[in-house]
Amino acid sequence: MLAVAQAQARILAALSPVGAETVSLAQSAGRTLAVDLVAKLTQPPAAVSAMDGYAVRAADIAQAPASLRQIGTAPAGHPFAGRIGAGECVRIFTGAIVPEGADTILIQENAEADGDRIRAKQSEPVGRFVRPAGLDFKRGQNLLPAGTVLGPRQIGLAAATNHAWLEVRRRPRVAILATGDEIVLPGTEPLPGQIVSSNSAALAAFVEQAGGFASVLPIAPDTTEALQALAEGARGADLLVTTGGASVGDHDLVRAALGQSGLALDFWQIAMRPGKPLMFGRYGNVPMLGLPGNPVSSLVCAVLFLGPILATMLGRADPLPKRRRAVLGCDLAANDMREDYLRAKIVEDENGNLVATPFARQDSSMLTLLATADGLVVRPPHAPPAKAGDNVQFVELAAACG
Repeated sequence: MLAVAQAQARILAALSPVGAETVSLAQSAGRTLAVDLVAKLTQPPAAVSAMDGYAVRAADIAQAPASLRQIGTAPAGHPFAGRIGAGECVRIFTGAIVPEGADTILIQENAEADGDRIRAKQSEPVGRFVRPAGLDFKRGQNLLPAGTVLGPRQIGLAAATNHAWLEVRRRPRVAILATGDEIVLPGTEPLPGQIVSSNSAALAAFVEQAGGFASVLPIAPDTTEALQALAEGARGADLLVTTGGASVGDHDLVRAALGQSGLALDFWQIAMRPGKPLMFGRYGNVPMLGLPGNPVSSLVCAVLFLGPILATMLGRADPLPKRRRAVLGCDLAANDMREDYLRAKIVEDENGNLVATPFARQDSSMLTLLATADGLVVRPPHAPPAKAGDNVQFVELAAACG
């Protein structure tokens, strides 16, 4: 059995980013830049005032109080056309271009106006309250690297740099195929021995949240012919994800059935809990990730493998889920040879420390625990017993799958 890190490395090494497409700024939320974002202009384009007040020469108010003559006004968007000479000033407002000849701003709180005469009550150094040209960014400057996920802050920056259209990675197309005679669609009244399928719905939501496009195929019965026929729906997708049929039972047919119609298996079985019966390969030209049929195992494996696959296809940096540190809130027994991912509540104590408390029962059939967990506490293979207060690592579920 492969270690989790080895399996992740082998999967990601077999993938490459999907192609790019151009979308409007209004359609770019949540998308991933395919190229660096380069500034198309300089901001601010010239020196501008950071405050309301008067544009003056610092030398003229060096010996305050000083009297100046106001020769004009400069609202934002309407620059003063002339030049400020000795003993002169211009009324200026925040964001307005500093007139030629001025080199500092006397804020209005430190000035008194009497007609066209302005009394400066204090001196200001050169450059006070002046935003120089290019303070934020300069034309041609690389501002965001390819692989950046576009949220409100990044989109705001793109708009400020005069980008109306952005080149982003297209959304990876993921075909999801659930298998098993025993599963039925949500909303169906299950017969004796049947269970309602949750994997397809959960994985589709995971794919969409991670930036992909999910296509849910019909549930495949446990026959070779049905599996092969339905898997044909993945042709043209960027990834095929199957759930179930990856274990060792007589009715776990995915490897055998798809092996007859183009599946080239890279590996099968991971030294982890939950999620041991995981496989990866290619179905024709389409990468294939075979997840366990157990709903908890399926979603835990999605966090550890499907999320990184989609991040890699989108060209994002650091695709693996981030691990954070916490202290244990309870004792834990020694671990066996498999890397364990324990569903846990993560809270902050009165000192600001994160405390991770795994649920007492970790049965992989219990979706309620996964739905209410905050993270997965990671227990390395052969980890010795741990005490409350010991340091542990965890994967935050909200960051990985909502």
